[in-house]
Amino acid sequence: MLLLPTLLLYALGLLLTGIGSRLASRCATWCGALCGLPMWMVGGTLVAVCTALPQLVLAFLAAGMSVTALAVGTALAGAVTQLGLVLALCLLRCNVTVDRGELLRKCALLLVACGVVALFVRDGTLSYTGTGLLMGLFVLFVMQSIAYQYRFAFREGLELITVQKEKGEKPPPEDPSGRTVLFPAMSIRTSLRNLAGVVGGMAVLCVGAWALLNSAVALANLTGTIQAQWAATLISFGLCLPLLVEVFDHPLGSAWKRFAEKCRIYPPQALPMQVLNSAILSITLVLPVSSLMYRRRLPVGEQFRQYDIPFCVLMALILLLPPLVKKRLYRWQGRVCLILYIMYLAAVLIMPRAGA
Repeated sequence: MLLLPTLLLYALGLLLTGIGSRLASRCATWCGALCGLPMWMVGGTLVAVCTALPQLVLAFLAAGMSVTALAVGTALAGAVTQLGLVLALCLLRCNVTVDRGELLRKCALLLVACGVVALFVRDGTLSYTGTGLLMGLFVLFVMQSIAYQYRFAFREGLELITVQKEKGEKPPPEDPSGRTVLFPAMSIRTSLRNLAGVVGGMAVLCVGAWALLNSAVALANLTGTIQAQWAATLISFGLCLPLLVEVFDHPLGSAWKRFAEKCRIYPPQALPMQVLNSAILSITLVLPVSSLMYRRRLPVGEQFRQYDIPFCVLMALILLLPPLVKKRLYRWQGRVCLILYIMYLAAVLIMPRAGA
């Protein structure tokens, strides 16, 4: 009888998380521009971090409440879902165009982050050294993002590659308005409105994350399953749902489409790289912040060590090798990543590991 209220709480959490994260992100990036930061600086810092804001808030709350399985699952399972589901569907459905050098650097950074996690959780907990190294990789990520945004703004040293087009497929027409994000005219009224938007959006996001966290704990208790299963399924999928909506061109309806477009913080063409950035931040920012919030060595269960990290490495290699060797992207990369994600879900649901 408690199942229906729990599912309603989960649905409410999804809605509030999606609204709060986008509102806070949009207003925060505008406030950065208002403070005089150039747009390439905003794009490399605030925009990059805001892509992982829902995961960061939920993991922060989970670690503070000592629900470590959901904190770690939000980071690691979230990265797997972003790569194996969202980015895979981007490669399959969209005419993706990315800078080859930036893609290679970010994939290499993701592999290094996975290696650090695998090396420093061998005893079942994330060591303080591992936490420090992950934070160092986060700083490196921000520096790389700023440098790339600067080159992109001035069109310096870019080597654009695209997916291999299927037979008879035509590229989409160039959309000059899609390269930039339009900001409102600066005034005291809009400044106060956006400052209020940051505070209000974060408040709504925190309430939504609290609802998702409590619904996942309740579902685990009601069904007698481990919390890591819900982190890998409902939590990770729910947090990626707004990104999936963008991939499928907003199938949720015109109301959400208008809201999402008004709160857009990056051009539509940048979605694949933003998904990759979010996966990197899930490991290099969300995981160490959870460790610091927990104030002890963060437990990392066997399921995360045996499933999440290896699958994340495999997907990163699938994304890295073709651009490195052939200097282009292929749609089969999306198919392989999607198959790996389905295998990951099957392993998590059918053969869950103890200690998660």
